[in-house]
Amino acid sequence: MDYSVVVVAEGNDPPGLAFIAPYAATSIAEYFMEAGRDVLIVYDDLTHHARAYRELSLLLRRPPGREAFPGDIFFIHSRLLERATHLRADLGGGSLTALPIIETEAQNIAAYIPTNLISITDGQIYLSPSLFELGVLPAVDVAKSVSRVGGKAQRAAYRAVAGELKLAYAQFEELETFARFGARLDEDTRAIIEHGRRIRACLKQPELVPMSVPAQITVLLALTAKLFDGVPLDKMTNAERALSDAAAAIPAEVRGRFDTAEKLSDEDREAIIRIARKTLETFLPVRK
Repeated sequence: MDYSVVVVAEGNDPPGLAFIAPYAATSIAEYFMEAGRDVLIVYDDLTHHARAYRELSLLLRRPPGREAFPGDIFFIHSRLLERATHLRADLGGGSLTALPIIETEAQNIAAYIPTNLISITDGQIYLSPSLFELGVLPAVDVAKSVSRVGGKAQRAAYRAVAGELKLAYAQFEELETFARFGARLDEDTRAIIEHGRRIRACLKQPELVPMSVPAQITVLLALTAKLFDGVPLDKMTNAERALSDAAAAIPAEVRGRFDTAEKLSDEDREAIIRIARKTLETFLPVRK
C-alpha cells in the first residue's frame, strides 16, 4: 500500500460520486505516468460505474437504450480506458496500464456491459463461479479467457510448451460432461480425461505462493509431455511442488534462454524432460 492510491465511492454514495471516481483516479494515475513512472490502475468495477451513469441519465430524462443503459455508455468507457498509454522517451517514458473489472449476471458474458468492455480491451480473464465451487483457485476459465495480442506478449519458451495445453484442456472439459452420465468410455477417451484432470490440478495455485519462470516452464512442459498422467490425483500437489523445486537443476544456459526471444531447442526440451521424469518417478505407483 506504500505505492498505492485508493479512490473510493461507496455503495450508498450519490451516483454522481460513483460516476466521477474513475476519472479522478485516472487523473491521479496520469500524474505519476507523466513523472516517468509505470502505473497500474484497477477499476473495481465498471459495471457499478455504468449503473451510476444510467441512473444519472434517467434523472436527466435521456432516452434509454439496450438494458436501459444510455446509448453513449460505450463512448464513456472507451474514452476512459483509452487514457491508458505509453509515453515516448521525450515525454518522460512513463506508462499507464488499465485493468477494468466487471461483474456478470448469471455468468452471461454476452450482456451489454461485458461485451462493450471486451471489445475495448485487449482480452479478458474470466473467473468462473463453477470452478470456484470445485475448489479450482484461481478460478480462471481457460476457454472463455482470451487475448488479442496472444503470443506476441508471451516469451518464446511459454509458447513452445503451452501451445497444446489449451486444446487438450478444452477436449477434457467437453468429454468430462459426458463422463458424468456414466457412459462407457474407450481407452483414448479415458486417457484424455485423466490428462485433463492433471492439467486442472496443476492450474490450481495456493494464495501467496508465486512460481518462478523456470518452475512454470518445467511444469507446463511436463504436462505437455504427459509425464503427470501416471501420478495419482491425491499426489499431484506434492508432485508439482517437487518438480518446481527440481527446476533449479536446469542448466544455466537453458534457463538463460527463458528470458529471451529464442525458442527452446530440442536439446533444451530433452534436458528439462529428463529432470522432470526423474523427479516424478518417485510419485508413480509401484507396479507389483
